[in-house]
Amino acid sequence: MKHHITLFLLLISMCCTNSEVRELPIYGRKEIKKILINEKISYDTIDHKVKDFSFLNQDSLNVDNNTFKNSIYVADFFFTTCPTICPTMKNNMIQVYDYFENDSNVKFLSHTINPDYDDVKRLKMYSDNFGVSSDKWHFVTGNIDSIYSIAKKSYMVTTIIDQDEPGGFLHSGTFLLVDRKRRIRGVYDGTDKAEMNKLIDDIKILLN
Repeated sequence: MKHHITLFLLLISMCCTNSEVRELPIYGRKEIKKILINEKISYDTIDHKVKDFSFLNQDSLNVDNNTFKNSIYVADFFFTTCPTICPTMKNNMIQVYDYFENDSNVKFLSHTINPDYDDVKRLKMYSDNFGVSSDKWHFVTGNIDSIYSIAKKSYMVTTIIDQDEPGGFLHSGTFLLVDRKRRIRGVYDGTDKAEMNKLIDDIKILLN
């Protein structure tokens, strides 16, 4: 009898453990904000968030934070003439796009780091090659300083003009998962196909 009770409790414990949802981290340096409550100074910890932005997508439509309101999105940086990692990154991103194609709560945001060349027309041709919906996957261009600033300050990734690099630019191959509160919840190697399964699993966690 004791053996059966022990086995029963063990099974319950295993079920409870497997049902636990993994908590995703919040990336970035937290900000300490001073606030005044009832004439007393207090301090609050503010999570790192993606700052306000405004760019144009492949349909010449304005894309800003409100575009992703109440949505989860995956962000990255690329350029259309990239001869190295960008094709691999985009092919890997397609795997994630296809998985959530019919889920309006999941979107994608790809910033060109060569906006002088990658205008709206070129981004349209580039995105059409992948056969993706422009309502779901936004390829954006804009002021180069704004793009490089948001890469560094919001997404914490590298974007550099470097004539010694293939294509003239050096940039991160990172995919970044952003939640509904504009917080970065996941960082993935966009050149590693195996990482896409982890990204898909983490998006599911945020959706739930």
